[in-house]
Amino acid sequence: MANPEYVTILRRSVEEWNAFVSKQESGFRADLSGTYLSGADLRGTQLIDADLLGAVLRGAKLMDTDLSSADLRGAQLMDADLRGADLRGARLIDADLRGANLRGAKLMDAGLRGAGLSDAQL
Repeated sequence: MANPEYVTILRRSVEEWNAFVSKQESGFRADLSGTYLSGADLRGTQLIDADLLGAVLRGAKLMDTDLSSADLRGAQLMDADLRGADLRGARLIDADLRGANLRGAKLMDAGLRGAGLSDAQL
């Protein structure tokens, strides 16, 4: 279950979120699992190692977002814009990426088993 404080900060602004994350101790892991963020503008957000298990990110703007090592298993990312996003080591198992724009995204060591990629732009 997502931490309500984290969700509130993230929804307020990317700048506030990134400032919050920068003040956390090393090893910080944001629990945003199951969070509804469809259509959200999260460009440039620091979501390193975040728990986004089952999050709803349909049509979200995630350009240049750092999602390295994030847990996106079962996340709904249909039509999301992930251009230039850092997804190295991210777990995208069973994620729905249909129609997502992944041009320029870093996918090294990303787990994509079972991910829906039809009509995705790679």
